[in-house]
Amino acid sequence: QVQVVESGGGLVQPGGSLRLSCGASGSIFSVVTMGWYRQAPGKQRELVAAFTSGRGPDYSDSVKGRVTLSRDNGKNTVLLQMNSLKPEDTAVYYCNADVMLRESGPTFRYWGQGTQVTVSS
Repeated sequence: QVQVVESGGGLVQPGGSLRLSCGASGSIFSVVTMGWYRQAPGKQRELVAAFTSGRGPDYSDSVKGRVTLSRDNGKNTVLLQMNSLKPEDTAVYYCNADVMLRESGPTFRYWGQGTQVTVSS
């Protein structure tokens, strides 16, 4: 019923930039939180940036100063602008949306399929 669709991954040279987009659609009453996480082989999934409250986004220390998360709540969409990319940023990036499906209902967590980001010469 809920679909989370990501786009924008690919191969980029160190120091380059990528822009990832994510949209949540379906029978969504409201989006509670939304953001991006990443997972490299053999490592746990970690936060990149996410809107977890009514204020501005939260960023991980590893990407601080290099990424910007923006949102369009009317479209249930988030955009992750990544600059000055490093090889350490190589990972599968997953979009997350925590949504309510009905008024006064519980919150459910949904994930996109993931998009590969590779930073290499």
